[in-house]
Amino acid sequence: MQTDPETAPTDPRLEHLVVVGNGMAGLRLVEEIVQRAPGRYAITIVGKEPEPAYNRVLLSSLLAGEIGEDDIRLRDRRWYADHGIELITGDAATGLDTGARTLMLASGKRLSFDRAVLATGSNPIRPPVPGSELRGVLTFRDLADIAAMRRLATAGERAIVIGGGLLGIEAAYGLARAGIGVTLLHLMDRLMERQLDPRAATLLRQAIEAKGIEVVLQAETAAIVGDGKADGVLLKDGRRIDGGLVVFAIGIRPEAELAREAGLACNRGIIVDDTLATSAPGIFAIGECAEHRGQCYGLVEPAYAQARVLAQALLGEEAGYNGTVLATNLKVSGVPVFSAGDFLGGDGCEEIILSDPGRSTYKKLVIRRIGGSQQLAGVVLFGDTADGLWYLEMIRTGTAIDRMRGDLIFGRDFVGSAA
Repeated sequence: MQTDPETAPTDPRLEHLVVVGNGMAGLRLVEEIVQRAPGRYAITIVGKEPEPAYNRVLLSSLLAGEIGEDDIRLRDRRWYADHGIELITGDAATGLDTGARTLMLASGKRLSFDRAVLATGSNPIRPPVPGSELRGVLTFRDLADIAAMRRLATAGERAIVIGGGLLGIEAAYGLARAGIGVTLLHLMDRLMERQLDPRAATLLRQAIEAKGIEVVLQAETAAIVGDGKADGVLLKDGRRIDGGLVVFAIGIRPEAELAREAGLACNRGIIVDDTLATSAPGIFAIGECAEHRGQCYGLVEPAYAQARVLAQALLGEEAGYNGTVLATNLKVSGVPVFSAGDFLGGDGCEEIILSDPGRSTYKKLVIRRIGGSQQLAGVVLFGDTADGLWYLEMIRTGTAIDRMRGDLIFGRDFVGSAA
């Protein structure tokens, strides 16, 4: 455990706000508060990892050696000290007493609070397949995982990444860039099936394979095999994939146990209302651990939106979170991809597609008639994502596109010049 001596104890004259979780959501909340109303709260932020908050989105780039650890740091310890924030790292929260308004830490320390925010994030899913306890079997979630991969990845030994969603692809890309042979296994019939349509997923697979990564689809893991240490994965169809490093990257699960054991209402995540309040007075939740209107988000943008709304609420301002239209806007293995809204379409929808194989670009718009106007319902972009946020704004605002419909697929600049 490390407590920054320059920021402890908190000012007893102020209301004490404790933020449980020093990840991207918890830090953004604190940033919003100290920017809007410095000195309004005495703030303590508690993190179970030994390092202050860092950007998890960049972990694959760190693994690949494209950047260093300093490049993923969001704020150094001096920033917390300069803003009078008590920072506790390497000390997990183990108990929450909503009546006594205290938080218990693994070190035995007790923190009293007036208000508390749970920003505990999520845990990587590690399925209970035979052999998952072997040495060399890891997850892809934090800096400790990156360090372990680097220790175990030896020259000439292949890695196997299980999971063809965003996390799995990023792990495979990072390992391949680090010079390690990689096989990527995915249960479904296409990569990133939640974010891409079949055509874009095929293009992505081709781009990944061009980087030397072997992709195996419809691959269901039966067991990890090895004597004390992993040396391969056995699939349910009998095939065996050799590799001494096995990485599970099949998804995340909201970290809600602290809240559940404290008696807060939970489902998959910690249930919150539109002000991000939980079922216990004075206790809130944001980010990957929170469940709002039945939805748990695993992306940064909704977490930041929730942090902004909660900061406003904690400062006495009118605020409400209405949910986030999900969008994926990332470089996957170095290839820009974007998707938003109902990009699969279906009955009552019309698709407009522009594909340029020579430039490895693909655009798909899904249009739906709502009321008396046509509106953009979803979009998939591969290779050229410059107009992604423009399309996203149309989806979110329900913009009528009737007059620009014929030009919309060609992008914002073309529509503007044709107006």
